Amino acid sequence: MPLALALVAIDTILIVHAARTGRFCPWAYIILAIPVAGALAYVAVELVPAWLDGQEGQAARRRIRRALDPERRYRALADQLVVADTIANRATLAKECRELGLFDQARAHYDDILATLKVRWPTYESGEGHLLYARALEESGRAEAALAEYDALAHYYAGAEPRVRRALLLRQLGRHDDADASLARVLIEFGHAPKFVRKAQAEWIAVAERALHR
Repeated sequence: MPLALALVAIDTILIVHAARTGRFCPWAYIILAIPVAGALAYVAVELVPAWLDGQEGQAARRRIRRALDPERRYRALADQLVVADTIANRATLAKECRELGLFDQARAHYDDILATLKVRWPTYESGEGHLLYARALEESGRAEAALAEYDALAHYYAGAEPRVRRALLLRQLGRHDDADASLARVLIEFGHAPKFVRKAQAEWIAVAERALHR
């Protein structure tokens, strides 16, 4: 079979496969528009990860899909917010806005979150709610206010997350000595903690270690 016919046959098989598995758009157009490379991309991004069914394959698909349609996740999150206007959904959408460079929209969402938290729980001391409030302040560019909230959280929050986030923010602000000192204190404290505590805080201990030795 001539090479050209072989390529046409392969493209046809892949387009049929894409159609049957719900991937027709945009893959059919990519396969047709970019000879050889489009087919190879489909195999690499869709077929190989499906065969391997691993996290790396799923991550590759997400990267390719984001490159092909950067606002796909944004639209899905916006639709989800319309269905359920929760703090968690709005925070996720705000983060996606920041990643897309839609900073005004992100700030508007964070402002809404801050207002909602204050209205719903004006005096209730919720660790997770307080942490979300501090993170919202940081994400919206209110660095000093976020530092103050992370400081307050450190007095009663059981985990290492607020202190590590505070240290990372200090580093972003150029206060490297303060950041390193804070990270060192976290590692010393949790280094002497019981094993079950270290296991529960393993993620943030690892973040602190990487940040301190960067």
